[in-house]
Amino acid sequence: MDLAYLRAHPEHLPTFLTHQRIRETPVSGGDVCAASRLTLDDGHSVFAKTWPEHAGRPVPEGFFATEAAGLGWLREPGAVAVPEVLVALPELLALDWVEPDEPTPEAAERFGRELAGLHRAGASAFGAEWPGFIGALPQDNTPDPGPWSEWFARRRLLPYLKGSVDNGALSGAEARLVEELIDRIGEFGGDEPPARIHGDLWPGNLLWGADDRVWLVDPAAHGGHRETDLAQLALFGGAPHLDRVLAAYQEAWPLADGWRARVPLHQLHLLLVHTALFGAAYRDAVDSATRSALRNAGRATVDG
Repeated sequence: MDLAYLRAHPEHLPTFLTHQRIRETPVSGGDVCAASRLTLDDGHSVFAKTWPEHAGRPVPEGFFATEAAGLGWLREPGAVAVPEVLVALPELLALDWVEPDEPTPEAAERFGRELAGLHRAGASAFGAEWPGFIGALPQDNTPDPGPWSEWFARRRLLPYLKGSVDNGALSGAEARLVEELIDRIGEFGGDEPPARIHGDLWPGNLLWGADDRVWLVDPAAHGGHRETDLAQLALFGGAPHLDRVLAAYQEAWPLADGWRARVPLHQLHLLLVHTALFGAAYRDAVDSATRSALRNAGRATVDG
């Protein structure tokens, strides 16, 4: 199987893998999927993701179709580097391989400008035209006209707060703090029309390529707030050269007043996803972000 054959017959890839007709090398696939590098007969490499056998349940319906739709939507404006989807089957997703390299300040600055271009491409509504997933959890992408703050509270905070309480990751007192923040979300300002966002842009979903570009992978793509992507880049140690990314972004498309004060609010979505998925290990991070956001509520509309 070479690349031309794969493009013409993507449905044949699982058969070739089953019969070991393609060289397969395991690679990191993130927190959810098993992943491998496939080397085709013409020497071309492909990145393939499958639902792991040890997951204990079948692949959720539409899981890989959702990722493929999001990748295609992010590629559409041509603003930022996104791998091409080669195969999207119910049990498997295959993308063009991106050769990785070390992060550089130059790539970070280019990425900041390109991310601004992606966000500017916009969306017709908050949410998306396809069902959502973030990690292994469903995410409600029902298109919504907004305003952003009400949509964010209803679709991006409340469902994962409930999941985090139900699994025991958050106590009643911690949940009440998040509920207070949700009740006060109108105090933060910053409402904007929907941007075209990655939606799960923690640093592990940036692929620093040998072409000196930053590639976006593993999206939970939808129409959302551009500050959400930027806030997520600062989570879990922060992206390399984040200061360069933000400075270049600001030059390309300046952020609204108060954006720094809103960072913990935007981070709270992904942190609640982590408590809903992984339990109490992320409890302190949720509590810290909630308290920081509440302290900032009064000045989020005035600070630059």
